[in-house]
Amino acid sequence: MKEYQTGQIRNIALVSHNGAGKTSLVERILFKTGAITRMGAVVNGTAHMDFEEEEVHRNGSIATAIAPVEWKGVKLNLLDTPGFLDFIGEVNSAMKVADSAAVLVEAVSGVEVGTEAVWAAAEAYGRPRVLVVNKMDRENVRVRRVKESIANNLVGHFVDLQLPIGEGPAFKGVVDLLHMEARVGEKGDKAPIPADMQSAAEDARAALVEAAAEGDDALIEKFLEGEELTGAEVARGLKLATLNGVVTPILYCAGETGVGVDALLDAFVDLLPAPNEVGGFTATDARGESATYEVSNASPLAVFIFKSREDNFGKTSYLRVFGGTLASDSRIWDGARNAEVRVGTLQISSGKETSPIGKLHAGDIGTVVKLGEVGTNDTLGDRGKVLTIAPIVQPDPLASVAIHPATQADTAKLSQSLNRLVAEDLTLHWSTEPSTHETILSGMGQAHLDIAVHKALSKFGVNMRTTTPRVPYRETITKSADADYTHKKQTGGAGQYARVALRVEPVEESRGFEFASEIFGGAVSAPFVSATEKGCRQALEGGVLAGYPVVGVRTVIYDGKMHPVDSKEIAFQTAGREGFKEAVRKAGPMLLEPIYEVTVTVPADNMGDILGDMNTRRARVLGMDQEGHKSIVRAEVPLAEMQSYAADLRSMTQGRGLFSMKFMQYGRVPGHLQDELVAKLRKERETEGEAE
Repeated sequence: MKEYQTGQIRNIALVSHNGAGKTSLVERILFKTGAITRMGAVVNGTAHMDFEEEEVHRNGSIATAIAPVEWKGVKLNLLDTPGFLDFIGEVNSAMKVADSAAVLVEAVSGVEVGTEAVWAAAEAYGRPRVLVVNKMDRENVRVRRVKESIANNLVGHFVDLQLPIGEGPAFKGVVDLLHMEARVGEKGDKAPIPADMQSAAEDARAALVEAAAEGDDALIEKFLEGEELTGAEVARGLKLATLNGVVTPILYCAGETGVGVDALLDAFVDLLPAPNEVGGFTATDARGESATYEVSNASPLAVFIFKSREDNFGKTSYLRVFGGTLASDSRIWDGARNAEVRVGTLQISSGKETSPIGKLHAGDIGTVVKLGEVGTNDTLGDRGKVLTIAPIVQPDPLASVAIHPATQADTAKLSQSLNRLVAEDLTLHWSTEPSTHETILSGMGQAHLDIAVHKALSKFGVNMRTTTPRVPYRETITKSADADYTHKKQTGGAGQYARVALRVEPVEESRGFEFASEIFGGAVSAPFVSATEKGCRQALEGGVLAGYPVVGVRTVIYDGKMHPVDSKEIAFQTAGREGFKEAVRKAGPMLLEPIYEVTVTVPADNMGDILGDMNTRRARVLGMDQEGHKSIVRAEVPLAEMQSYAADLRSMTQGRGLFSMKFMQYGRVPGHLQDELVAKLRKERETEGEAE
């Protein structure tokens, strides 16, 4: 593909709910523009953009793919994103580097929960957008119904840029209200407006002109004075109104058959902004000072890595040039690691296929392989002018599984494969939980985690099985208590002897563990006091109730006894450990459980069900809000009650509910639940020990 200047580029994120037809629409666009010679299909795994093994298997997108096409001398970088909400991280990455968004709405289903989520993402990034009503040729399509769905569920000023000619199987084209002509058939042939639509077209044109006038103060003044706007003025005003988010144009098409696609591409070129028309990019320099720079070849070089893809052949970095130009076979500075990076051959990716390019101009998107340690969210540039672009903000995980390697060979490769998965997808997180000795993989939902586990096997050859993670409880005390413990051991030779008298006191859980000595007169020497502390710290790792770590305890050694021959550090470690346990047993031990702040967004009709369900989960409601037709509930909920919440919420709201959760603090398990819970946890520990 040839080089394009900044003004000749449009970076457009295609976003929607799952099943709205983004990938099929892109397939038609690729075919129409000559980028591919044969149409593939999502349903049989031959779509050009769905090339990952899991995408072919699932017949759906799980990662953002790029489709660069040329239309009327303009390069359209179409970022085809997944529609399933578990992959919202891919949408956020696309929004970071796109300059606008095309939000697809399925013509029968209308606005769905995923539509609202991607609309919110576009709003958060301030991206101008158009609404595309797709699959207009399906049975049971009613334009009036889908427009009501848009008006009732999305916030904005929506105006028809087109009127559909027919609906359902009778859909055969659109009326272009900007140029007052019909575009019919797969090739978008121009034709007169049908006579029976002339009146509706004139009314819709008047509404479009009024909306266009809102984009420019001079135009609104001219409009209010009753003067007629020229075609060029309407086009200019509509582009400005779209850019500023004042207006969202609505377009109609049938992606699979190609009806309406020509007019859609025209709108992408004419209405959506080039990279140098959106107000520049903000970056921080080496001194930590933030500034805004033009998206221009003349600006300092700023190359942002927005996505990484791992396979057996290495790592591919997806990048956008925000400022300056990037050339193949050049060297560039990695400010995060303070090191020079060699850039190999730059590539333009179309699905999994690539073609080399000599240079990327400001605003363009490309890929390169083998950038060393450079990863997603890194900014590369000139050594003399180091800039850093803010990272992509991703949501907190919503679901977790415990990972167990299937074989010893898998164990050896586990950490490396998990690191590679996380580097490829920043909404995945992994860690080792010390209290349960489990490796935890967290993500945006069960499907997200299942695919990650399958990807570890197919890409990296690591076989894992998953289980529900155990809750990482903690233990603490509720009152002060004393213990006087003597450790004696005689084996024929030199024995072991240590006596310690110590006291445990409750402190704030956030303080963890504190140790102090009140020994006077040398009853216990300083090295043995330190050994006692070491023994107490060993006991912290497994509490007296169910073997979980102990926090919120201050331990004071105030007396003890040494033997001139048999006292050793190991003896005082043992005495400290056992004495600590004895004191804790007397100090009203209690379980602590992790508490999360949960925010649930549901249709107002489901509010009662959600509140009732929260009561069964021992939740403490913090507040309730109303946003349009949506109700928002914020609550503190124990993690133990949230393990299956994603599926439960989907069932209660028919898939229209969303939630997020973030760790807050540890809280005490209610007394009436503790005995039963402790018995259950002890039994699990015993079963686990027998299995080992």
